[in-house]
Amino acid sequence: MKELRFIAIEGVIGAGKTSLAKVLADKIHAGIILEEFEENPFLAKFYSDPPKYAFHTQIYFLLSRFRQQREIAQIDLFHSRVITDYLFAKDRIFAEVNLDEDEFFLYDKIYSILERDIPRADLVIYLQATPEIFYKRIKQRDRNYERGIEYEYIEKLCNAYNTFFFHYTDSPLLIIDIKGFDFLTNPKDIELIYNEIKSFKEPRRIISKAW
Repeated sequence: MKELRFIAIEGVIGAGKTSLAKVLADKIHAGIILEEFEENPFLAKFYSDPPKYAFHTQIYFLLSRFRQQREIAQIDLFHSRVITDYLFAKDRIFAEVNLDEDEFFLYDKIYSILERDIPRADLVIYLQATPEIFYKRIKQRDRNYERGIEYEYIEKLCNAYNTFFFHYTDSPLLIIDIKGFDFLTNPKDIELIYNEIKSFKEPRRIISKAW
């Protein structure tokens, strides 16, 4: 695993990105950088009135994520390992779903400038599932600002994520069908993923508990 210094974990809302990032960071003795989504002052407003607050929310996230990614770029990755619970490109995925045409035109100009300075992950882990699974998890964790999320929105995000990662070639990609996985209480699941990471050599691989 020496060459895997920077690992990014991605997936739709409710996928378990943060949970997996924490246990993997502990497992491989890596530093961890978590997305600061709760600090976005527009997030709750966005879920209550998406058209009005989508652009404000997206720009705040874009700049926050850019700042964090620049911190990663300053780390000596020859002597350190870092895991994040998001990929910078997720910002653009959400922007395409949330913004209208004029807003996205302006957003994309800003994004194109910022992404030039973003470090590339040595491995991206994409946590994949059906909209039903994500929606159920969101309802179960019952965060105040997520209570207004509609199933149709999660469905749109799933389609956008799957399309993005179907064409993704910037980094090696490990796709995990999360149905049946428990990242918090089942050590065997973490060991399985850890072993997959250690033996990972091809450009992409898909794993599932059903196999």
